[in-house]
Amino acid sequence: MSGRKTILLLLALLASGAAWWYFAPDSLPTVVKSYLPAAPNATPTLYKWRDAQGHLHYTDTPPPDRPYELVRYNPNANVLPKGVAPSK
Repeated sequence: MSGRKTILLLLALLASGAAWWYFAPDSLPTVVKSYLPAAPNATPTLYKWRDAQGHLHYTDTPPPDRPYELVRYNPNANVLPKGVAPSK
């Protein structure tokens, strides 16, 4: 393989990896995610749990001493399209 073909192949692999990281960051293997920064459109993991008094909490880190639930959400759920005013 010539040097030019090798460079083009490496650039194609790099571009596809960057696209995977940007467009589908949740599907990346955990080992790979640990070495990369968070993708700009990645949804953070939230944890829902109750304290000793029964109060409900939502945090970005799980509590160390009690059960919790993972919360998934759509960050675009309450976003209005550009130029649309909210209704009153």
